Amino acid sequence: MRLLAHPGREDIELTAVFHALSDPIRLGIVVDLLGGNEESCGGLDVPLNKSSLSHHLKVLREAGVTFTRIEGTHRYMSLRRADLDARFPGLLDAIATSARTPARA
Repeated sequence: MRLLAHPGREDIELTAVFHALSDPIRLGIVVDLLGGNEESCGGLDVPLNKSSLSHHLKVLREAGVTFTRIEGTHRYMSLRRADLDARFPGLLDAIATSARTPARA
């Protein structure tokens, strides 16, 4: 079985997390995962081709925002909530709150 590299909890850096979250597509993926469920690539509501989606998922994984589990030919993503809450308390809650608040014009 092929394993993907994920940073350890202590290696997750705030600048890398902010970079990963700075893209609207990646932020949307995180918002979709906030419910706590594991999602397959095909289960994400992202209007991108496979290679673009793969790039965005890799950025999130390498920043330590998500965990990717491989099962056969499928990849399943989940938020690393416990790790992010331990390193940056309140960050995911702030994202969840802002996602529920309509943007101001």
